[in-house]
Amino acid sequence: MGIWDKLFGELVDVIEWTDDTQHTLVYRFPRYGNEIKNGAMLTVREGQVAILVNEGEVADVFTPGLYELSTANVPILSTLQGWKHGFESPFKAEVYFFNSTVFTDMKWGLRNPLILRDPEFGVIRTRAFGSYAFKIKDPGLMLKEIVGTDGHFVLEEIIGQLKNLVVTGFAKVISEAKVPILDLVASYDDLGKFLTDQLQPMFGAYGLSLETLLVENVSVPEAVERALDERASSIAVGDLNRFTRYQQAQSMRDAANNQSTAGSGMAMGMGFGMAQSFGQALGQGDATDPLAPPPMPEKTEVIKHYFAVIAGKRVGPINLAAVKELIEKHELEAETLMWTAGLPEWVAADTLNEVESLLNNQPPAMP
Repeated sequence: MGIWDKLFGELVDVIEWTDDTQHTLVYRFPRYGNEIKNGAMLTVREGQVAILVNEGEVADVFTPGLYELSTANVPILSTLQGWKHGFESPFKAEVYFFNSTVFTDMKWGLRNPLILRDPEFGVIRTRAFGSYAFKIKDPGLMLKEIVGTDGHFVLEEIIGQLKNLVVTGFAKVISEAKVPILDLVASYDDLGKFLTDQLQPMFGAYGLSLETLLVENVSVPEAVERALDERASSIAVGDLNRFTRYQQAQSMRDAANNQSTAGSGMAMGMGFGMAQSFGQALGQGDATDPLAPPPMPEKTEVIKHYFAVIAGKRVGPINLAAVKELIEKHELEAETLMWTAGLPEWVAADTLNEVESLLNNQPPAMP
């Protein structure tokens, strides 16, 4: 730098960083000779964290706010520098600004199919892709592990490594979990939350935090998709006989749609044969025929409930088993007032046939 750069650096007493590129993670504030005037004002905006670095060592960390860089505000740096002149002269330190906002819509995906051993389909190949969001959690650790002396650290310098972390972690977690492929497809939200927790330590090692991980799609080869479709179709149409008729109907439709001249005669012959077979299958029917009436409902026993006046209080509703228990305890006797659905008023217990039989079955008093 020239003499004008040095003079301009001596006059500037405000240290701040504004960035509208949306892809810068770390920015080192440029000063001539890294000299900062005593009493300089440091502005840290929302979504930023500032770090003072002295001879490669993190001295002080500043969260959003306005700070005067003096002995009172930078105690760690003051100790490291050990100034003998009361901190009056300019001191040398590097100021790094960290973007602490959340970086969203980071894409990830498996480059090659992941081979899994599925309990239902055996060994299959699957692909997956989605997105994730992260933020800087520990600026000091990130400066030590990744940034180093880079004065302008941008997203493109780390996005490849983060994508590799997600892809490797996804393959490792899914392979060890041994979750059936059908369960993976049915629960993308739960899978994303589980992967976020499992991959968090990998991001933490770089001073980052994995905020969310979304699984947008888990796909399988076309052969497995056809097997899934056939299984769903067989479940939808019923048992094996009905599934056979379904396949025959599909074949008849395909034959009817065959408009080639060379194959029209063959298709017609096949159509007649399949139509005859289809008619026989229809004539046989099965237990899941949708035109058959539903089975007769089973007759269910209606449980009768009772109310009783015992010790001046109403007890109920109770069933016969509870009535029998009260009789055995001698709390319910022949003259006890009872009521059940269908009675116009309260009546004595021995007027109800079912209760009377319980009363009569009681043994006499002990001699």
